[in-house]
Amino acid sequence: MNHPVEILGFAREAAWLPWAVQYFFLIGISTAAFFLSLPGLVWRLPAWQGIGRRALLAALVCGLTAPVALLADLHQPGRFLNFYLHPNLGSWMAWGSFFIPLYLIGLLLYAWLCLRPQLAALAERGGQLSALYRRLAYGGHDSPGAIRAAAVVGALGALLILLYTGMEVMVVEARPLWHTPLLPLLFAVSAVSGGLGMVGLFEAAIGHGAAAPLINRWQERSQWLTLGLLAAWLLLAVSGLAASPADALAAMRGSLGWLLSAAWLLGTTVLTLWLARRCDALLWPALFALHGAWLVRWMVFMGGQNMPKMGASTHIYALSLSPDSVLGIVGMAGLCLTVYIILTSIIPWDDRAEA
Repeated sequence: MNHPVEILGFAREAAWLPWAVQYFFLIGISTAAFFLSLPGLVWRLPAWQGIGRRALLAALVCGLTAPVALLADLHQPGRFLNFYLHPNLGSWMAWGSFFIPLYLIGLLLYAWLCLRPQLAALAERGGQLSALYRRLAYGGHDSPGAIRAAAVVGALGALLILLYTGMEVMVVEARPLWHTPLLPLLFAVSAVSGGLGMVGLFEAAIGHGAAAPLINRWQERSQWLTLGLLAAWLLLAVSGLAASPADALAAMRGSLGWLLSAAWLLGTTVLTLWLARRCDALLWPALFALHGAWLVRWMVFMGGQNMPKMGASTHIYALSLSPDSVLGIVGMAGLCLTVYIILTSIIPWDDRAEA
C-alpha cells in the first residue's frame, strides 16, 4: 500500500540580514576588549598597562560603531524608540535596548576618567587643540576610585550585553541551530577571542610585539574553549540528548555547503590555536581570531535562517552588491576605520603616551 507524502516549501527572505552579524560581532568585541582593559587601567598591573590602553581603544572603536549596524538592521531609527515607548519586558531584545545605553555610558565615563591625566598633559604642551584638551581634562586628576566605580558600571553593562545577545537568539525555538543553551557561551567565548584579536591587531599596528606572548597565551585558551563548546554541541546532536542540536544536525546532513562551512570553522579555530601556540608575532593570530569570531556569527545567523523553519525547502542567502549586504559590510568597516583614525589622531595610544 502506497502512502502519499506531501512536501511543502515556503520561500521567504532572511529576516536578519548581515547588519545583525556586524552588530553582534562589533558589540561582542567591544565588551571583551573592555574587560581586557581592566587589569592594566583599573588594577594597574604593569604587564597589562600597555595592553589596557589598546584594549580601551578597541572597546571604543567597536562600541561606538556597533549601534549603527543595529539601527541599520531595524531599517529606520524610529523603530528603536518603540522599545522605550512600548516596552515588552518579556522580550530579551527589548531588555537589550536598556542594556546597550548602560554599557555605552559606563564605557564612555570609564574611558574619560582613564584618559583625563593624559588630556591634561596634552593641554600643557600647547598647540591648536590645547583649549579642547583642557576642557576635556576637567582638571586632569587621576581618580582611581572614580575609575573603579565607572568600571563597575561598564562591567555590569558588558555582562548584560553578553547575556542578552546570546539569549535573544537562543530563545527562538523554531530555529534548531539557535535553540541551545550552548549558544550564549559560544557567543561569549568567540567574543573574547575576537576582542583579543582586535587588541592584538592594534598592538601590531603600533609595532609593539612585546605583548605577543601574553595575548597569544590567552588567545590559545579561548580557542580551546571554542573547540570544547563545538565538541559539546556535536555530542548533544549525535547522541540525541538535546532535540534542537539533533534537528539542526539532521538538517545539515547531506549538505556539501554545511560540510564545507563546518570544516572551515574547525580549520580556522585549530589554525588560530596553532598560531597562538607557535607564533611569536601578533598579526596572524589576531586576523584569524577575528575571522573566527565573524564566522561563528555568520554561520549561526545566516546559516540558521537557511534551515527550513517549516516545510522541507532550504532558503539560501547570497551576498549581493546592495546596502544590506556587501556595501553595508564595507561601509561598517570604513566607519570603524574612520573612528579609529579620529581617536588615534586626537590622543596618542602607544606606551610613550603620558598617562
